Amino acid sequence: MLRFLLLCCLCLIATAIPASDDAASDTSGDTARLRPGSLRRETFWSPSLGVRKQVQVYLPPSYHRRGAESVRYPAVVYLHGKWGDETDWVEKGRLASTMDSLISAGMPEMLVVMPDGDDGWWMSWAQPVDLDLCRRTPHRGEPADQFCVPHPRYDTYVARDLIAYIDSAYRTLARPESRAIGGVSMGGYGAMTLAARFPDTFSAAASHAGILAPGLLADSSTIAVSGRVTWRASRTTNELQRATGPRWEGMYPMFGVDPATWQPRDPATLMLALQARGGRLPSLFVDVAHGDEVLKQNRIFRTALAQHDIPVTYVESDGAHTWENYRASLSRALRFLADHLARVPRAG
Repeated sequence: MLRFLLLCCLCLIATAIPASDDAASDTSGDTARLRPGSLRRETFWSPSLGVRKQVQVYLPPSYHRRGAESVRYPAVVYLHGKWGDETDWVEKGRLASTMDSLISAGMPEMLVVMPDGDDGWWMSWAQPVDLDLCRRTPHRGEPADQFCVPHPRYDTYVARDLIAYIDSAYRTLARPESRAIGGVSMGGYGAMTLAARFPDTFSAAASHAGILAPGLLADSSTIAVSGRVTWRASRTTNELQRATGPRWEGMYPMFGVDPATWQPRDPATLMLALQARGGRLPSLFVDVAHGDEVLKQNRIFRTALAQHDIPVTYVESDGAHTWENYRASLSRALRFLADHLARVPRAG
């Protein structure tokens, strides 16, 4: 009897442990979907900025699967907000685990690329950088030779340098139909403006609580109708300062001090300009919370585009301008972008 029991135990152990590495690397059917993706953090040279920058890349579960060497993947660039870096979406937004869950549930796979954009608002600045001052100012432990850029061209850094690096280093589908961009707050602003300015690079964009009307001002020069506050673009430097409040010091080097330099950087203005010249409009997703300070900006952005028949998938929910709310909305945005990108075959 004792010998019989020992044999039974050995049989159970043998069924619980993979017989070989081949068995452990079986990637057929649902088994591959249950595996987590992987993260890489790398540094690359940006000619647009004149420095080396860091980027974090989420690779989907099947990327390193045997037999997948010829498979190419769509790519989504995800931008951080003010005072953030390339780690924000993984450490604060839980993007990697959200991607794993969505892919396990059947969402098409894609790479997610998270670059470091400093506090540069993802644009070419209206004013030059004071490099000496920047190098004397600590920035959350990031080396000055990476944070202090001689050429603040954060738009071409993303749309040209970053994309060129990712397409050369990873198996991506190198075409705009297979690329999208998203971001939060300052990054939401970046996602919408870059999608409008570079339709040859991105075909879809998502914004979480984005700064989508940065010069918007409550209009005290007119009488409110039915008790409602009216809003308009700022007309003077003083009005820009009032409109942006504590953000002003961190915005005017990029946007300028004259309203004339703000209007061409306005997300709705850029989308309407793209439509006017007959460009291909991106698929757009916007979400914002009812308690968010930028709620009015997002509503006006949606209204401005709707008046010109530019569709936007628009979501409002409970919450505020917090990572808790961004995490809650992330899966909706990722599914939206993945559905758009999945229309193009992966093999290439």
